[in-house]
Amino acid sequence: MKKTKDSVKVQGMFRVNITEDGKVVGDSGWRKNQITNLGFNQYLVGSLGNISGKSVTHAALGTGGAPAASDTTLAGEQSVRAALTVATSSSSKTLRNTATFSSANSFVTASKNISNIGLFNTSTAATGTLFAGNTYASSTVATNQDVNVTYDIIFA
Repeated sequence: MKKTKDSVKVQGMFRVNITEDGKVVGDSGWRKNQITNLGFNQYLVGSLGNISGKSVTHAALGTGGAPAASDTTLAGEQSVRAALTVATSSSSKTLRNTATFSSANSFVTASKNISNIGLFNTSTAATGTLFAGNTYASSTVATNQDVNVTYDIIFA
């Protein structure tokens, strides 16, 4: 009998753009993410096993560093989370999440340095469980600027 070896690798990539008047004024470039321990357990394993699995619904921005595998929150999280638009195709192994932190919604009330991102299962800041996130070069965002996020979760 021939042995088969199935292996699945989960990885993520994200990009954060700061825009002003429709023009990109800051770009993190594509960066790899860190999936947390509870991200694997509660979002992936829990969903596949139908054991109270969680779904990623919102993105958060913060002023801290990269989350550790054991983190459940995002360091320096700002007070507003953005709802995710989620898409994939039937032939794809990638889940694409996009969101916009809009200046029209006053997600910042004064210029702030932002340096990390995270995905969560709730809309309320400082609640829910961090699925994944990471850090990027600190960038200043002003009250008249939007932040656009693209966050891919890839099964390879």
